[in-house]
Amino acid sequence: MNVNHIDQLYTTATDIGQFARGYVDYVRQIFNSIECSSFMQLEEELEEARRNGNTIFIAGNGGSATTATTMANDLGFDIVKKARTDRPLKILALTDNNAVMTAIANDAGYENIFLNQLQIHYRSGDKLIGISASGNSRNVIKAVEWIKSNGGTTIGLLGFDGGRLEQICDIAIRVPTVAGEYGPVEDVHLIINHILAHWLQNKLRQRK
Repeated sequence: MNVNHIDQLYTTATDIGQFARGYVDYVRQIFNSIECSSFMQLEEELEEARRNGNTIFIAGNGGSATTATTMANDLGFDIVKKARTDRPLKILALTDNNAVMTAIANDAGYENIFLNQLQIHYRSGDKLIGISASGNSRNVIKAVEWIKSNGGTTIGLLGFDGGRLEQICDIAIRVPTVAGEYGPVEDVHLIINHILAHWLQNKLRQRK
């Protein structure tokens, strides 16, 4: 049986300070298990989209929806502001239009909230970042499958055992934890976002 490390940390910690240090150490441990080549692949995809003027769509549920929104800000506007580049990343979180999402969920089913938006906005060469700790979010899977069938590139930010998305995404970055450890997975996904944002801010600023 897989051990939930967060629960185990709580049972061994004498106070919240010790728990906090143990939690951060665990996040560091799982982050260090990710291959550096995955970050280079992801950067290459973002740079290709930027050069070609393609759109990068991002999708996720719950905590992953907020990560999608944060990524759209940090890799979009924040890079424009800090790098002052005239060729920014065109990046759009499919989680950010409540009216559209609830209309689709009501009329066509929650599993189609990302797919139906892509059917409107997707253009050849665009890319999709699907964020899912389990790798089994049905609405993200449907979006990934549709993008792939239409010639786009798919990137998964995943956790646990990777689920279905690890099998079908062109690039998959998985945060390897036991099932149910959502916090550390979402923490690392945000760290990856901030790494990309700060790297690209400096890289593009130096090109000016």
